[in-house]
Amino acid sequence: MEKPIVYVVSDSVGETAELVVKAALSQYNLEEPFALQRVPYVENTSILEETLKQASDRPSIIAFTMVNPDFRSFLTSEAQRQGIPCIDLMGPLMDAMADMFHQKPKLQPGLVHRLDEDYFRRIEAIEFAVRYDDGRDPRGIARADIVLIGVSRTSKTPLSQYLAHKRLKVANVPIVPEVDPPRELFQVDPAKCIGLRISPEKLNDIRKERLKALGLGDQASYANIDRINHELEHFDKIAERIGCRVIDVSNKAVEETANSILTVLNQQD
Repeated sequence: MEKPIVYVVSDSVGETAELVVKAALSQYNLEEPFALQRVPYVENTSILEETLKQASDRPSIIAFTMVNPDFRSFLTSEAQRQGIPCIDLMGPLMDAMADMFHQKPKLQPGLVHRLDEDYFRRIEAIEFAVRYDDGRDPRGIARADIVLIGVSRTSKTPLSQYLAHKRLKVANVPIVPEVDPPRELFQVDPAKCIGLRISPEKLNDIRKERLKALGLGDQASYANIDRINHELEHFDKIAERIGCRVIDVSNKAVEETANSILTVLNQQD
């Protein structure tokens, strides 16, 4: 006698159905466990007919996850007619949700995998922002979707993280008069480089508060207005040399600046 088999049928990859089947099989002590055969990417009833034909020749169960209602109906009715156990793993749940949410399902196969892909892209972008934060590795400049430049305390790091949650790979580079910018900064496409400009007065206030938070006096050169003006003049020269777009962040929250950056990028597409 041939080994019993479970046909795992799907109009997508079939991973969801296979996991459910394996979870159910794990509840039984079987001397000869069922074989599994995945039938993915069902696009027409011919594939279903061939699966039913194979299933009718040996002890079989069909378990399926299909969003196409015509395929679901065809497989269920034909399996019933031929006496083949056939279980719809997702259809009843979708029907119940449609009643509760008062809307029809999208009926698009594979959406869960697209959501997974979106999640992993976001995680990759977040890790990228951490790795290439504050100019620590200039190699990230060429790989980034966006390169942010600005003097200290212009929100480069929180902006990088915010944009990373939008699945954008962001590198940021501090502009300091005493340190030459990395040469990669002048080789990158100016269209993906964004300069962050801030008024001297606003930056002075921010830096004084930062020094206080660190338990330091506000007389340090870091918060000196002449020093700040010198840094901003140097920043302007670098931004002009790169030829990048500059956004004034003086009175903007991180979210507002991020939206301005996204608007600039969308205009370039």
